[in-house]
Amino acid sequence: MTASARGTVDFAVAVPIARVCELLERTGADVAFCDVDGVAADAVTVEALARLQLAARRHGCRVRLRNASAELLDLVAFIGLRDVLPG
Repeated sequence: MTASARGTVDFAVAVPIARVCELLERTGADVAFCDVDGVAADAVTVEALARLQLAARRHGCRVRLRNASAELLDLVAFIGLRDVLPG
């Protein structure tokens, strides 16, 4: 996990949500980039990412996906969460 001076933070999807929340509180970032390279494109992943977005919003932050596969982005769109989990 890294924080930058521009109000963004980067982390990998393997980081527990509690640690992401701690990072968001500590940095005050308004955008969090979540690297999802290599994660499965399934409903479990989409649910976890949606929960992550909800937790981030509680801290005044938005999650943006990085390195998302076309399959994952298609599934996010199919489920109707394209606006919630932008790639």
